[in-house]
Amino acid sequence: MIRSSFVPPQAIQQLRDITRTRKQLVREVSQHSLRIQKVLEDANLKLGSVLSDVLVKSGRAMLDAIVAGQSDPAHLAALAQGTARNKSAELREALRGRITDHHRTMLRLHLQVIDALQHTLAELDAAVGKALAPIRQRARLLTTMPGVSDLTASVVVAEIGVDMSRFPSAGHLISWAGLCRRSDESAGKRRSTRVRKSGTWIKTTLVTAAWAAVRVKTSYLRAQFLRIKARRGAKKAILAVAASMLTAAYHMLRDGTEYNDLGSEHFDRQDRTKTIRRLIKRLQDLGCDVPVLAHTG
Repeated sequence: MIRSSFVPPQAIQQLRDITRTRKQLVREVSQHSLRIQKVLEDANLKLGSVLSDVLVKSGRAMLDAIVAGQSDPAHLAALAQGTARNKSAELREALRGRITDHHRTMLRLHLQVIDALQHTLAELDAAVGKALAPIRQRARLLTTMPGVSDLTASVVVAEIGVDMSRFPSAGHLISWAGLCRRSDESAGKRRSTRVRKSGTWIKTTLVTAAWAAVRVKTSYLRAQFLRIKARRGAKKAILAVAASMLTAAYHMLRDGTEYNDLGSEHFDRQDRTKTIRRLIKRLQDLGCDVPVLAHTG
């Protein structure tokens, strides 16, 4: 357990400003990546259909060669690295196109902007390390939860802080983050189950982390996701997982403890106990003398 200590509000505010700026820059990199894809499509180059990301080593080497004036598909495909080398035949076909000087100019400009953004991101990552120093131990606690990376932990801490006393309960934090259903009832009937519009910054971060968490097969979060998905669909299920992760973060930051996973069998054990109790009560209601079991797990 980590003892609570005073953290200056300025440290949280600085970390919040840095993480939000970083997220905006990452979004801009993604936008320029999409524009590069559009230029490639206009040149009839289907590189994006073979490589999952055209900005990784293989894709970037090919883009740089195209900008430099290379257009031979075999020469460009030979620049593949790592596992992309196994797709040389597909790459040669994908790189047969009509590349003009205009396409090369647009690719060069977009790549220059991306390089500048990535340089700024590197500086921001260093700034995150400095801003996170006063609360590094608390942020590190959150990384014990499935799906939570160092960056995700820093964003969560930046948005909600480390002092959980300002939230009367975990439910209040969930409501503040916009991960609960809105109050939309009329004549006793619920008209909508959409979540509230709030907490844009932390909500998107938690949803992304939730998708990573549900890939851990032995975790409680995956079991929760599959259980809700079967009844209400994947979108509702992933929001519920995100809410569970924020609830766990509330208690972890409040108590200074690491994440305690209930395990993938939690709901099976819970359902078994409930079923036994329900059947015993039903038999007793029917007048049967059923001995009460001291342990039903």
